[in-house]
Amino acid sequence: MVLAGLSRAITGVRPIWQGCAPAGRQRIYFANHASHGDFILLSTCLPPKERARTRAVAGADYWRKNRVRHILARDLLNTVLVERNWVERAEDPMVIMLGALAEGHSLIIFPEGTRNMTEEPLLRFRSGIYNLALARPDVELVPCWIENMSRVLPKGAFLPVPLLCRVVFGTPVQLEPEEDRHAFLARARDALLALSPEQQRALDHG
Repeated sequence: MVLAGLSRAITGVRPIWQGCAPAGRQRIYFANHASHGDFILLSTCLPPKERARTRAVAGADYWRKNRVRHILARDLLNTVLVERNWVERAEDPMVIMLGALAEGHSLIIFPEGTRNMTEEPLLRFRSGIYNLALARPDVELVPCWIENMSRVLPKGAFLPVPLLCRVVFGTPVQLEPEEDRHAFLARARDALLALSPEQQRALDHG
């Protein structure tokens, strides 16, 4: 994949398989989100076979905003486009994501629902990841921390800035029997946050 090679050349991205290893099984990779390049970087870290069947879930409101973006999303990036505005949307995002899973694809999702432009390490998780875990308990949920991509491709930038990046893959998270939505979302968020550089440094010095 040309994009994977370009991504490696610009970022020197290094995958850190900390809590799991590459596998042939179907997965949902869930990650922090601060740049439009996040899913390209994460996908680049996957083995070629897994990369070929993995699709990122992205907001239709952004990628369908003009013809160029739509062509990129549909033909080059092969994204799963979902409508985030629940008032105006014509299609249920869950139906679209479950359809992609039913076709055998793995997914990359961003549970925050939008790019995090705040000083907080993570925004509140939305319910989509819980609904996916409930509907497809057979699919592994793998937390992935994307490091530095917001500096490589900051908001409003067209050309990337060469900087070293890492993607840390954590231990898969599974919905527990009788676990409610709030408890699961908090646990999944904590699992992702634990992979952040700040948390890793705290553990190293603890």
